[in-house]
Amino acid sequence: MPARTKLKAQSASPSGKLRKMATKSGAAPKAKAGAAKGEVVRLSGGNPQIAKADGDAPVQAYIAAMPDWKRAVGRRLDAIVARTVPSVRKAVRWNSPFYGIEGQGWFLSFHVFSRYVKVTFFRGASLRPLPPASSKHPDVRYVDVHEDDLDEAQMAVWVKQAAALPGWVP
Repeated sequence: MPARTKLKAQSASPSGKLRKMATKSGAAPKAKAGAAKGEVVRLSGGNPQIAKADGDAPVQAYIAAMPDWKRAVGRRLDAIVARTVPSVRKAVRWNSPFYGIEGQGWFLSFHVFSRYVKVTFFRGASLRPLPPASSKHPDVRYVDVHEDDLDEAQMAVWVKQAAALPGWVP
């Protein structure tokens, strides 16, 4: 007789839809390698799995766990945002650092992929010059940062503009 699938938990995705997590045996899902040792688990593309939390500490933990050259990009992005927007609010959501203004919402996030770091401007369609990559969401624009490819001056211009706009509120 085949094992029954038992519902173990439900979690909300960024789109608000519930996702069911199940196991065949009914046992708790297994932790990924390294999780028991206190090491950060890396997801697809090397993206660090960091628990949802507010403040600078979880963002710095995320950056410290970024692989290879991407860690330096993360540090530089964080420094650009902190220097350009001294009152920035930081958090980790959906395994990515988020930057916003209290009471206005989030204006920027970034995420690690195998070959680049994707910077998301939630109101990027209002920035000038327009960030290069479009999204299925008309307001959102992206910048894919490859190794030795971060234009800090342009990024600072976009960060300053983005912080002045109403942000994204999930």
